[in-house]
Parts: sequence; structure tokens; C-alpha cells
Amino acid sequence: VAVNGSHLLEYKHRIPLSRVDMFSISGNVRVHAIGYIPNSAIYSESGDLGLPYKGSILQGLSPGQHVTIKGQVSMYPHSFTVNLCNSKAENIALHLNPRMKSGVFIRNSYLDGSWGQEERELPFFPFSPGEYFEILLLCQPHQFKLAVNGSHLFAYRHRVQDLSSIDELEIMGDLELSDVKLW
Repeated sequence: VAVNGSHLLEYKHRIPLSRVDMFSISGNVRVHAIGYIPNSAIYSESGDLGLPYKGSILQGLSPGQHVTIKGQVSMYPHSFTVNLCNSKAENIALHLNPRMKSGVFIRNSYLDGSWGQEERELPFFPFSPGEYFEILLLCQPHQFKLAVNGSHLFAYRHRVQDLSSIDELEIMGDLELSDVKLW
């Protein structure tokens, strides 16, 4: 459960989700918005969120889609990695690599057997040891936009033009993963 964009709590299911058909709010409260995220279109072979995580993006990416990644940075982290890949060509369309000790957040692409030019500029470094985070990655026609904990961090221009070829999400490193969704 998140309130005003911040993680509040986790609540274990007590009944199967297939039996849930209503949502209710009561009490002395004024509600401005309610958000619901439908089932994810990222399919993990193992069915869990263990690391390393590898999920298939069933129809590939397209402009307007969002990927959300929720988790907690390990207590003694070095770094973690998020890759959006083309599994057939073994290309990485977007490589995200926050490095905790140096406070650097690397962005790059691995295409046709070589790494491109790294991007490192940031207004601030958003991750801390032991802290919860939510990454929101928006796919736009010419770029990805990334926000962490509700704050815009950077844009990354597409180096792979055929977005539908991006069919896999990989996550690994010094974090505990709690949720991954594509919507």
C-alpha cells in the first residue's frame, strides 16, 4: 500500500485475489484519487521475485507503457542492475546501474557486442542502504523517463528504435525485490 506516492505497508492476502470484487473506503476522509494497477504483462518463468529476476515482456515495449520496480536496497550494498533487453539479439536497450558507494547512476546500452557512451549526470542520488524505493520507468516515443520515489531523475534517448523488440527485463544485485509491473 502506498499513500501520496510513498510506501506505507505490505498486507498479505487472506483470501484468493480471484474472490476480490469490491473496494470500500469509510470514515471521515476526503478521497481525491484511487489508483488500481491491473495484472502485470511481465511474466516471470519462476513465478517469484527472487534474484536474479528475469521476466518476459510478452508483447515487447511500446510508447506509453510504464515499468514499476519496488524494492529495498540491501543494508551493505555495492550496486544493482536493471536491464531492458532484446533476448534474441542479446542486446541491452537500457542498462541501469546505480552504484551506492560512489553515488553514481550509470545508464548505457549494449548493442551488437559493445557498450555505448555512458550517461551519469544526476540532479541527486536517490538510493540509500536499507531504504525502500519505487522506480517508475516511462517509455516515450523517443526516450525513457525515469523517476525514483515520485521524483523525476533523468531521460534516456532510445538507442534501439524497434521498441517491440525489447522483450525481457532483468534485475540483479544488492536489493530485495518486492514488486515488478508493466502497465
